[in-house]
Amino acid sequence: MRAMLLAAGRGERMGTLTATQPKPLLTIGDRALIEHHIVRLAASGIDELVINLSYRGSEIRKRLGDGGRFGVSIEYSEEGEPPLETGGGIVHALPLLGREPFLLVNSDLYTDFDFRVLIEGPRVPTLVLVPNPPHHVRGDFGFEDGFVTASPPLSTYAGIAVFDPQWFAVLAPGRRPLKPVLDAAIARRELQGLKFSGLWLDVGTPERLEEARALAAGS
Repeated sequence: MRAMLLAAGRGERMGTLTATQPKPLLTIGDRALIEHHIVRLAASGIDELVINLSYRGSEIRKRLGDGGRFGVSIEYSEEGEPPLETGGGIVHALPLLGREPFLLVNSDLYTDFDFRVLIEGPRVPTLVLVPNPPHHVRGDFGFEDGFVTASPPLSTYAGIAVFDPQWFAVLAPGRRPLKPVLDAAIARRELQGLKFSGLWLDVGTPERLEEARALAAGS
């Protein structure tokens, strides 16, 4: 199974922190955000990674290289400016992702989620859901009988999922969000759900970056 790490966005809510470096390279402890995921993916047995690039992408490429020092192989999907959003970014990366289900991970997460839960099973399209954090109390999706639904009560999409590349192969290239693709899969009852209540933090602001650093220092 291949994994795609989303690393193209600027992270504008980070303010001056991302004025001189891309968000995925902000550090927690002795590693960049994206490096935490690469290390955990490698430990889970995934050694083929695709990373999409846009804002200051050359710095990410320079930092990570071909992935050899992490024990993985990295290929890069160059989107140019502006980035293509999540849906468009996946469409653009399809030639690198292959035809089998792939794991998708937002690079701006701090979590102890065990990726093996998704890669050692049947590898069906699955969305990981977490309890709604204070900054997103409305949630995103419901969950019933093992499937993701549009009905409340709603949980938050964790930025971790297994997707079928065929969902995206029928879409035209260009900028597009991910949610319409998920909504269509939910309507077809093709998207399973997995609840996760462990360590998970969306590192989307300077305050949450500091929170993640405090958690890492205390672990």
